Amino acid sequence: MVQNKFLSRHNGPQSEDVKHMLHKMGLSSVDHLIDETIPANIRLKNDLNIGEGMDEYSYLQHVRQIANQNKLFKTYIGLGYYNTIVPSVIMRNVF
Repeated sequence: MVQNKFLSRHNGPQSEDVKHMLHKMGLSSVDHLIDETIPANIRLKNDLNIGEGMDEYSYLQHVRQIANQNKLFKTYIGLGYYNTIVPSVIMRNVF
């Protein structure tokens, strides 16, 4: 995962903060914390099959390429409308 541009702006816990938190809870690592909090029977056994990470600019370019594949279609909603009388009981519940 490309992290070099994100890490300098990240506001998450620093490594010393994580060590302090783990020490306060009497745990040796973040993996130990996960073992203690998430039941093993609901955890994934394998790693997620996700691609390499992207920086923000590359991701936006990627999303634009996908969005450019969208097709615009003409809508025909409302073209079949005919003047009708709507019963007042329905109008009362609609409005």
